Amino acid sequence: MGKILFAHRGMSTLAPENTLSAFSLCKDKGIKWFECDIDILKDKTLVINHDDTLDRCSNKTGSLYNICKDDLRHIDAGSWFGDDYIGERIPTLDELIELINKYKLNVNFELKSCCGGKELTQELIQRFVEALNKLDDDIRVIVSSFNPLMLSKFKDLRPNIPVGCLFETHNLYDDWSSIMEMCRAEYIHPQNEGLTKEMVEKFRSHGYKINVWTVNDLARANQLFNWGVTGIFTDIADRFPKSYKYKQDIVCEANI
Repeated sequence: MGKILFAHRGMSTLAPENTLSAFSLCKDKGIKWFECDIDILKDKTLVINHDDTLDRCSNKTGSLYNICKDDLRHIDAGSWFGDDYIGERIPTLDELIELINKYKLNVNFELKSCCGGKELTQELIQRFVEALNKLDDDIRVIVSSFNPLMLSKFKDLRPNIPVGCLFETHNLYDDWSSIMEMCRAEYIHPQNEGLTKEMVEKFRSHGYKINVWTVNDLARANQLFNWGVTGIFTDIADRFPKSYKYKQDIVCEANI
């Protein structure tokens, strides 16, 4: 079984997370898969951003749901990280798709649990489904979320694309398998902290592929792969040996 590295929010220790620079570095470092976060602005533009506020990773404060696409020109999402990234922008999904097609990268899109209300949540899902049509046919995709309602709705619209249910360890109750079934999920994405060999064996016995987040220790990654996980999300993909790179493949994925 291949060892799949997902560059978490791109090469996020080398460039500002969830920016085009961070995703471009995946190509340079031989990483075939990356993970990113999808959210929506007030004007229904889809953007790549982990938080629903600007405060942590830009020079502005406030909610994503109060700004529009034109406002992105005035938001610096790179200077907080380093001088080389002054002027880096929050990318739109369309801009990211252009990069994905150019560099032939595979992607795990995480749909954020939109805090902007029902209408914005529905728009996020619908516009995301439409945007996927712009990906080249040879690009492989997984869609994940902590929100099973969003995953289930997405699966209604794009049943051929595999989805992964995200779980924090403290929320991984006995009903996890029911949630997976309701979402028609092919993957389970459990938190690294607290994950045991027995849990991995249980997930595998149900037929699920397992991608673990977020693993920033090479020995722990090796242990997880020896237990039979499919992949790991990591902030330090560039530090892994070459055996983890270039030959990455995945058993259950969909071409768009």
